[in-house]
Amino acid sequence: MTKLDPERDLEISRIIKAPRSAIWAAWTTPDSFAKWWIPAPALCRVAEMDLRPGGALTTLMSENGGAFGPHLSACYLALEEGRRIVFTNALVGGWRPAEQPMMTAVITLDDHDLGTAYRAVVMHKDNADQTRHRDLGFYDGWGSVTAQLAALVEG
Repeated sequence: MTKLDPERDLEISRIIKAPRSAIWAAWTTPDSFAKWWIPAPALCRVAEMDLRPGGALTTLMSENGGAFGPHLSACYLALEEGRRIVFTNALVGGWRPAEQPMMTAVITLDDHDLGTAYRAVVMHKDNADQTRHRDLGFYDGWGSVTAQLAALVEG
């Protein structure tokens, strides 16, 4: 389990009334991922999802019907089938350093009597980055997409 550092990390957790396999599929299938990854009504397009350590995770976003533009350019660090996904925007695919690193996310899925205990810990290098991410709307944004994920898989 990822230990939370309250000075540098932010966390979203909830019980999702669906099996881990459904949540894993929503995280690892581009069409499903695009349905929930960005808060509605904005739209998401998955440009790349190379599910292996060093593989790229790249998404694009469209707001108000506009053209798709950059959203996330990240690199997978670890994937444990059905249990854990770790990615960072400090690197892009192929382990290349990113221009503006901010965070590493650790997504864990654990069995729960009602379905799955879902936890996203987003780690930052220092309190300034954590505060900036929080002030940019971390809880609203990640909370919204977690609710959208739950709605997709609980449906």
